[in-house]
Amino acid sequence: MTIVVTGGAGFIGSNFVLDWLQFRDEPVVNVDKLTYAGNLGNLISLKDDHRHIFVRGDISDTALISRLLSEHLPRVIVNFAAESHVDRSIQGPGDFIDTNVVGTFRLLETARSFWTSLPDAQKSGFRFLHVSTDEVFGSLSHDAAPFDETSRYEPNSPYSASKAASDHLVRAYHHTYGLPVLTTNCSNNYGPYHFPEKLIPLCIHNALAGKPLPIYGDGQQIRDWLYVKDHCSAIMRVVDDGVVGETYNIGGWNEMANLEVVKSLCRILDELKPRSDGRSFAEQITFVKDRPGHDRRYAINAHKIENELGWRPTETFQSGLRKTIQWFLDNQAWVDDVTSGGYLRWIEKQYGSGLDR
Repeated sequence: MTIVVTGGAGFIGSNFVLDWLQFRDEPVVNVDKLTYAGNLGNLISLKDDHRHIFVRGDISDTALISRLLSEHLPRVIVNFAAESHVDRSIQGPGDFIDTNVVGTFRLLETARSFWTSLPDAQKSGFRFLHVSTDEVFGSLSHDAAPFDETSRYEPNSPYSASKAASDHLVRAYHHTYGLPVLTTNCSNNYGPYHFPEKLIPLCIHNALAGKPLPIYGDGQQIRDWLYVKDHCSAIMRVVDDGVVGETYNIGGWNEMANLEVVKSLCRILDELKPRSDGRSFAEQITFVKDRPGHDRRYAINAHKIENELGWRPTETFQSGLRKTIQWFLDNQAWVDDVTSGGYLRWIEKQYGSGLDR
């Protein structure tokens, strides 16, 4: 029994691989292209674990993926592989189309070919789980009901549009070819190994470095926050008992405006790692020009996965945020390793003079 995980050296993927091998003995074949956000340092604790087989490769490489499936005969493919940052998709949408749309298409084609070749007993147990995002549903008004699994797709960025396209392809491969697929749409993740370009890890990193904490616009954009370990446990539940062809929304039940997120982060940092001058990290908050097409609110209705599969997050936002901050404080060597010159140039380009002092 083996599973294949694509994108398993990225933020969510690496947490999933680590948690899977912590709680289960089933080996993982981990395929990752190792772009800027893929980091084998996330998986250093598995370097001597024979259950973890890492292969550097692209999901678009059909020959490679076909060979791996034939060699390892997995019962599940969990597809995390994706370009995932909205800001980067605005600056360079082409990579998002290549990976999220074309890459998913080629992975589906390879998986379909493998699945159809299996004996009936193995064929009936095979699953293709596609990990997606709540951003495919677009933006909610302040008083609108949260997204559920039947919400209309209204993506507003190249990133969310590319993920919406991949979701549609996954659905089509089930309805057209019978491929046994599962789809999950999650809210904003945070936690260990989060590449410091997203709001929470960026602000932790900048706060400790004495730099401004950049907040887009008025900071009142609302997101539902999901601790990454909770997300991983939800995906395991869907792997185990999800109904073929179904979609499951995974949320943290933690709606919060970006500005309040950063203020909460600052309060915890003030306690755990006070500034040398005794002042609050909140003084470093800096408002910068809003990004184009910035969705105002996301919110997830996660009742389906709770009612049908018995899953609910274990972390509150405050408990998960505290764990996240403590992890970054305890792993500064990892942060130093990923914050390269290229990363710093990108941050300067994205947030501009609002980061200067």
